Amino acid sequence: MAILMHATVPGITAEQYDALHAELLSVPGMFDGCLSHVCVVSAEGLDIYDMWESELHANVFAEKLMPVVEAQGWHSTGGRPEVFPVYNYGFPEARGQGESSAAP
Repeated sequence: MAILMHATVPGITAEQYDALHAELLSVPGMFDGCLSHVCVVSAEGLDIYDMWESELHANVFAEKLMPVVEAQGWHSTGGRPEVFPVYNYGFPEARGQGESSAAP
């Protein structure tokens, strides 16, 4: 079942995120199972929203992520991410007439 994960990461800047993201792109299989990723920068830090094919995929990502985060010197964590089961998701067509596709 697909899941939506929301993580809040206080005290992290867009520049720190960019450096981390660039390094993560070099890790083989890092984003296997990631259906979408959104990072929102706020005055407090970052809000990250990921949709994963399954909670297992998200957990494998987290295991690979933590050593890279620690090597980058990120000391701020917002605690455990919130995880929500996805009932339905889709991508509207350009004209806004599209049907949603059911979650895998």
